[in-house]
Amino acid sequence: MRKNSYMKEFFIRGMMFGGFGPIICGIVFLIIHLTLDDFSLSGTDVFTSIVSTYILAFVHAGASIFNQIEHWPIAKSLFVHFLSLYVSYSLCYIINSWIPFEPAVLLIFSLIFVVVYFIVWITVFICIRTLGSRLNENLK
Repeated sequence: MRKNSYMKEFFIRGMMFGGFGPIICGIVFLIIHLTLDDFSLSGTDVFTSIVSTYILAFVHAGASIFNQIEHWPIAKSLFVHFLSLYVSYSLCYIINSWIPFEPAVLLIFSLIFVVVYFIVWITVFICIRTLGSRLNENLK
């Protein structure tokens, strides 16, 4: 694939799956509304939450292309994928005041993000490797 094709695929994937973020945001708001008596949000809060969750879903879906660039070493694709997700999540969480902009909180957020990211990545890697081994065995 050419460089333009990767960018095009990033945007296509982002556009296809970006809408799931606001849907999930709406479901979370509904659940909170049903469980808390005095839950209310300003129009600005709703707007920034919807835009933020769209951006998060867009970047998350689009970033999957980085793992499919065959001429990149796995470390580079992993780093670019991780960095794109970390930056977008961090900025959205801070902008929405979902986490305060304090060094201790950012450190805890970062540690949790790194641990969860690598647990998910290792799990997916093992599953794909296992599936590949089974398929190779079936070909013998």
